Formats: sequence, structure tokens, C-alpha cells
Amino acid sequence: MKKLKLISILSLLLFVSIGCSDEDDTSNQVSNPTEITSTVTDGVWIVTLYKEDAVVQTDNYAGYSFTFGSDGALSATNGVTTQTGDWSTYIDSGYTKLDIMFTAIDGPFEEISEDWNVISRTTTKIELKHVSGGDGSVDYLTFEKD
Repeated sequence: MKKLKLISILSLLLFVSIGCSDEDDTSNQVSNPTEITSTVTDGVWIVTLYKEDAVVQTDNYAGYSFTFGSDGALSATNGVTTQTGDWSTYIDSGYTKLDIMFTAIDGPFEEISEDWNVISRTTTKIELKHVSGGDGSVDYLTFEKD
């Protein structure tokens, strides 16, 4: 009889843990797209972290200031060179996304042209994460207000 109770309890625990999988968890959404839009369009931003598959490459963006226009235009300039592109926010699979798309077809600006999950946001800092659909590598990008 004790074995039957133990099996019943273990079965129930297994059922509950399967029903609470991370894939269905929308608590990962730290902000809504309107909040992200309001934040990024307020001021000038710099990259304080870019880590591609555990390799820190923040220096690729040293000296660049990023401006997110309310019309979806994006620019990064270091006073000599300007890179342009587009940006948008939306919700996908329970995550608030910040989509960055520079027109550069190679180099460091192509590297950050991705659909980023917003993992944290304050009025002065936005932390982003991207998981590659190809090899599962994880990249991190952090913007801070300049």
C-alpha cells in the first residue's frame, strides 16, 4: 500500500513539473514593447557589453553612440563613421524583443543585427540576450545611457 501511495505522489509531482515548463512561462517578459520604445528613444546609448558565445567583444563598439529614433530609424556614430539601420519592439513566445537591423552586411554591426530578448531594463540600462537558432550559442548585448 505504501508503494502505491509513493508511486501516486511521484506521478503527481512529475505531472506538475511537466505542466510548469519554462517554455510556457511568460514571466520572462521583463517589459512590454511600449516601455522599451519609451526607454530607447530617450537619449543616446553606448554598448557596455557585447559577448558573443562567451567571448567579450565590447571593444568593437568603443566610441560609438547609438540613437534609436521614434520612427524606427537607428544610427551609431563615432564622429567619423556612421552606421544606420532600423529597430523595432514586439512580443514573441512570451519574450519582449528588441529587433536591431543595421544595413552593414559585414563587421561588428552585422553581428548585433538580431532579434534580442530583453532580459532587464531600467531607464539607463537595457540588457539583451540572443540564442542562435543554428548552433544554440548565446550572445549578450548591454546598452547604457551615455
